[in-house]
Amino acid sequence: MLYLCSNEIENTKPGIMKNQIFRTVKEWLLDYEFNITLEDEAQRILIIEKESNGIKNMILIISDSILIMEQFLFEIKNPSEQIFRKLLQKNRDIVHGAFVLDSTGKRVIFRDTLPTDHMAQNEVMASINSLGILVGEFTNEMLEMSK
Repeated sequence: MLYLCSNEIENTKPGIMKNQIFRTVKEWLLDYEFNITLEDEAQRILIIEKESNGIKNMILIISDSILIMEQFLFEIKNPSEQIFRKLLQKNRDIVHGAFVLDSTGKRVIFRDTLPTDHMAQNEVMASINSLGILVGEFTNEMLEMSK
């Protein structure tokens, strides 16, 4: 199990530490053969895909203290209480992450966050794999909600 331990780099400058976290997360993703379609080390943003796992244009933002992972799933064409209830009920089954809505209330996004202090490779992969499982189990319902 690989860990990102801030103690190992505590004597470095803050900017260097942030870039080290970014590079470590990138290496972990490459270890698991994710395609990195966009990389911006200055902004600490990665966009990844691995369509065989249901991952397409997932954005990873490595901020000062957390890793934020988001992927757009679908747009709700006809919002209803029933749809929102289904999403909330399914949230209970999701092991890592959750369904969230954007500011319009119509775009459904998968989102998960992890603290970067002592973050482990298996935690990052578990979060990403959670989306793959979700897509596999909930595809028909998501298609129905997007009509």
